[in-house]
Amino acid sequence: MGACGIKRGTKMQLAKETTAGQQPVFDMITTFYKELDESAFLVSVPMVDGKALPIDESQKFLFKYEEGEETRIVAGYVDDAVKEGIRRYWKIRRVTENRQFIKRADVRMKVELPLQFMQDTWSLNSRGEIDKESGETMDISNNGLAVYMNRWFEVGESCIFTLPRLGSASEGMPETEVVGVICWMREMPKGGPFRFVTGVQLRFANTDEKIKMQEYVAYVKKRYKL
Repeated sequence: MGACGIKRGTKMQLAKETTAGQQPVFDMITTFYKELDESAFLVSVPMVDGKALPIDESQKFLFKYEEGEETRIVAGYVDDAVKEGIRRYWKIRRVTENRQFIKRADVRMKVELPLQFMQDTWSLNSRGEIDKESGETMDISNNGLAVYMNRWFEVGESCIFTLPRLGSASEGMPETEVVGVICWMREMPKGGPFRFVTGVQLRFANTDEKIKMQEYVAYVKKRYKL
C-alpha cells in the first residue's frame, strides 16, 4: 500500500462513505497526528456538537486533505481509540484507496453508455480471442470515467475501455478505445445488474488520443443534451 506521507498537523476534512452515485459530505474536521505503519495512522477524535463522534467499526470514512496543488482522499475504518499522553486519537486502518483529485475544468456528465473492457495485460483465451467484459458508464468526462461492472480490480491496475459507436457513420462518433487507471472501487447494493462501480483516470499516449476523447465527450454532451 505504501506510506501515506501526510505531515503531522495536517487538517483533514472528514466524511462518511456514501452509496454509489452520491457525493460524500465533508462536514467534519480532524487533524493528522502520525503514521503507525503502512496500513494505519492516528488522527484527532472528530467532534460533533461538542461531543466526540462515537466509534463505528463498520463505517468507512473518507479523509480529504491538500497536498500542493492537489486534493487527495484516503479511505479507512476506525480500529480503536488510542491514548497518547493526555490526548486520545482514532486509529485508522487504511484500505486500498487513495484518490487524487486534479483540479480540472471539465465536468463529468452523468450518462449511461454500454462499453467493453479488459485488463491492460490481456491474454488470449482457448479460442485464440481476447476476452472482453461488458459494463456501463455512470459518468464521463475528458479525463475520466465512472463505470459499472461485475469484476473487482485493485486500485492502480490499468484497463482498456471500448466506448460504443454513437450516431450515424457520417455524423456520429466511431467506437473509441481508451486506457485508464483504477482510482477507486465500491460495491453496489445487491439486486442490481452490476456488482461494482469504479472510478477511472484516463491515460493518453499522445495529444491525438486526448483530442479524440475530447471530441467523443463533446458529441455525448450534444447528443444527450447534457
